[in-house]
Amino acid sequence: MRLRHAAALVAAATLSVSAGGCAFFGSERRPIGVLGAGFVDPAAPPPPEGTIKPKPGSWDAVRPPRGYRVVLLTAGDDAATTTLVTAVRHWAKAEHVRLETVAVTEPEAVDGIVQAMSLRPDLVVCAGNGLVDALALVTASHLDQQFLVVGAQLPEPTVNVTAAIWQGAWSAGAALRAGVASVLNDLTGIVISLD
Repeated sequence: MRLRHAAALVAAATLSVSAGGCAFFGSERRPIGVLGAGFVDPAAPPPPEGTIKPKPGSWDAVRPPRGYRVVLLTAGDDAATTTLVTAVRHWAKAEHVRLETVAVTEPEAVDGIVQAMSLRPDLVVCAGNGLVDALALVTASHLDQQFLVVGAQLPEPTVNVTAAIWQGAWSAGAALRAGVASVLNDLTGIVISLD
């Protein structure tokens, strides 16, 4: 029953996107600044679902353009998710990004993703492991909407789902900035690993 409900929501969201035109998801605005040497090898770009390990700080010069709109999609109140949410809010304030938040509980995660997309952001930033299964179900049907999953990754991401993960002393804020820089430079559908 739950899968049937989820499929119906995905279908409804697809119809609403189609009916509303193709221009409101995604953005043609370009980033401020450029990626530094060592973010990715231009001679060997990462394959779909590939993993890159950028040089520390190679993303520091990249900033979102004026008016960039982000929806923070979050599920859970565990310490890791709370840390991610705080990092996204600090980043958005520092970068003057227009931020809206959609918080969901795990059984309603698909509804939350649909709600986040309906706000027409340039990027949906996802925090919380409880979102992974629902994202895998929904994102492939909405390739015009970019998603950045911070602190987790989908088993088989599509071109519109980028993940930023880290180990050791790296912070959620660094992973977020690296992930956003990658999306802004059209390096999507990959995993950015900081270790």
